[in-house]
Amino acid sequence: MDIPNLSSTPSINQEKLKIPGTPKLVYLIIIVLAVTSGFWISRFWPTKTTSTRITSEDSLVNNQATQITEGQEIKVGTLYGNTSKTFADSAIGVVKAGGISGEGTHTLEREGGKTQHAALTSSVIDLDLFIDKKVEVKGETNDSNKAGWLMDVGSIKILE
Repeated sequence: MDIPNLSSTPSINQEKLKIPGTPKLVYLIIIVLAVTSGFWISRFWPTKTTSTRITSEDSLVNNQATQITEGQEIKVGTLYGNTSKTFADSAIGVVKAGGISGEGTHTLEREGGKTQHAALTSSVIDLDLFIDKKVEVKGETNDSNKAGWLMDVGSIKILE
């Protein structure tokens, strides 16, 4: 036999009290707080980086390619620069003096017109020695504000 509910207030169904999507909302709040705190912590305590310079004494130890100085003959097929590092970026073209819109010290004129040109800079190689030569350059792409492509050249090979 059922006992009838004689109270004047209706019974509250516990299932109706649960807010739908609550666990998803909690996870979202945790993720937002984690990303935000990580960002601000990185701004107050940045990691310390060290940089090393390769000097002329280190070039023999670091397996650098043929060194060239002004007045020496440049040979076709010879690799000049740093070969101890593998560079992800490469391009083929003709080296010209002057950068693009003030970026880079030289320009690599590639096939396809001006939109395909790359601004070049190098702390390893004297690019003046390769002006008007068809070359393959390998290096690292850097951020650029004006040029379509700004490359720090690490090694260069004469093709023609």
